[in-house]
Amino acid sequence: MRFDLVVLGGGPGGVDCALEAAALGLSTALVERAELGGTCLNRGCIPTKLFLGATDCVHEMHAQARLRLLEGEIRVDLEALQKRKGQMLAGSRKAIEKQLADAGVTLLRGQGTLRSASELEVATDQGPVAVEFGRLVVATGSRPTAFAGMEPDGACVLDSDAILEVTKAPASLLIVGGGVIGLELGRFFARLGTAITVVEAMDRLAPWEDPEVSAAIAGLCKREKWALHLGSRVKSLRTADGAALLELESGQTLGAELALVATGRGPNTTGIGLETAGVRLGRGNFAEVDAFLLAAPTVAVVGDANGKAMLAHAASHQGRYAARHAAAHAAGRDCAPYAPGPMPWCIYGAPETVRVGRMAAELLAQGLEPRVSAAQLAANPIAQSHASAQGFVKIVWLDGRVVGVTAVGHGVAHLVTAATLMVRDGWTREDAQALIWAHPTLDEALLHALTAEPAPAKG
Repeated sequence: MRFDLVVLGGGPGGVDCALEAAALGLSTALVERAELGGTCLNRGCIPTKLFLGATDCVHEMHAQARLRLLEGEIRVDLEALQKRKGQMLAGSRKAIEKQLADAGVTLLRGQGTLRSASELEVATDQGPVAVEFGRLVVATGSRPTAFAGMEPDGACVLDSDAILEVTKAPASLLIVGGGVIGLELGRFFARLGTAITVVEAMDRLAPWEDPEVSAAIAGLCKREKWALHLGSRVKSLRTADGAALLELESGQTLGAELALVATGRGPNTTGIGLETAGVRLGRGNFAEVDAFLLAAPTVAVVGDANGKAMLAHAASHQGRYAARHAAAHAAGRDCAPYAPGPMPWCIYGAPETVRVGRMAAELLAQGLEPRVSAAQLAANPIAQSHASAQGFVKIVWLDGRVVGVTAVGHGVAHLVTAATLMVRDGWTREDAQALIWAHPTLDEALLHALTAEPAPAKG
């Protein structure tokens, strides 16, 4: 069989690519060896947000209790929550399959391996199937990775996939890695009563964020009695006597009922024959792509597999572009290079974070002179009503226009799309003043940050 476009991988990037290609009139097939939806739906974004959403009431109750406004106890039934997760994910996978079928996309179940620059072999349950293509889009996603000496063993040392399946909350959890995965899963288990210890090799949590954001996150974690070991490197991590045992390079040892290794993810790019089509794998085995997301004349690579931005929404955006580029090429038309625009980043849980565009430190390092204005959530009535008034919204300005937005605190992830538009369009203070802002809303924190007097950024 032959198709104009074949997508390898059924995660967000692959599914959106296939749907866009079919809508543009290309004969399209999608190859998936496991579950539709990829990591995001099955082992990442969606399960963790379900867990955090189901336990938001625990966090809010504790926050209100600190103000002596209420008292009580909420018991989370983790087995029931796992059952709901399974039902929700199964329903979502069925919906994706129907969406593909309704769009006319052929779904091939099995492991796909390139045999040449124009042919893929799919190992299905019924045997190998040869599939020819005009364009292949590789959207194979990523998997958890670990450094030597701290590999998950499936006993007491788990990766982010395995820990999402536990049905009994551990009394204590040791998290290696203070990034998004570690923070979000740590927040969830803390709400179940688990004692949390975080070990991070860098000197702060969420080290890619604004330093003030990292400090705000650490402050809340400490207030909730998390044990933080920052600037600490792990020598070994293993299961010993039915528990997780970690040794730091300093010689200190830490123990917990379970350990989560959350040190990053690596691309699924090896063992699928990419080299037969001329694809080159660079550092970390991420596929090297050009300005059109092409890794070879007939192969585009999107999402985690190219490592440009390991986010589900980045993969979807790239996947839709790859479909449009393939359609333009098939019709003999030119297509502009891929331009993602400002990339939104979020951490969920409590506190939430948002980052879009540039940070002041980046601009200062380039010899530029950014200015910064900010608003504290302590002045926001919505944050106050939820007894979570810690945090802020910060605006980064360059030549009188918004080039970056950063926020940390209650519910700030809801500000992310507005922040993205502000950065994309280079808002001025006058743009903010010309808009009618609903009151009372969390959005007003953006207004107050936009209209506050900017000051020179400090190095």
